Amino acid sequence: MNATSEVSQSNQTEQRAPAPADAKKTIGVTSAAVDAMRTNLAKRGTADAAIRIGIRGGGCSGFSYVIEFDDDAPRKGDLVLEFPEEGKSTVRVYCDKKSILYLGGSVLDWEKTLMFQGFKFKNPKEASRCGCGHSFTVG
Repeated sequence: MNATSEVSQSNQTEQRAPAPADAKKTIGVTSAAVDAMRTNLAKRGTADAAIRIGIRGGGCSGFSYVIEFDDDAPRKGDLVLEFPEEGKSTVRVYCDKKSILYLGGSVLDWEKTLMFQGFKFKNPKEASRCGCGHSFTVG
């Protein structure tokens, strides 16, 4: 980890959200999302890897959410979130500093319904979302 990284450790609450003063500089991650990340990293056989989240230009609405595996160390300036759990591997989430401008204050959740199963951002900066739910515009 570098000096510009921020580290958030888990607790037993349902939503692992940032403190209000830091909300624009970090991202909350729910317990369900952390559990899903840990499961997916274990299935992949890389429990020590991280999950990189961010945005890219493109998609139906202008920006697309990105969630991918990252086998490398965090980049300089990355936001680094860590979620340790006793007896289990620590889940690490990286977000680049440009993406945090659009994702700051968001909460990443894992949703499982009859129609959808996957990660979902609850982003207060989102003005609209396309029908697929993977791209958005900011207001």
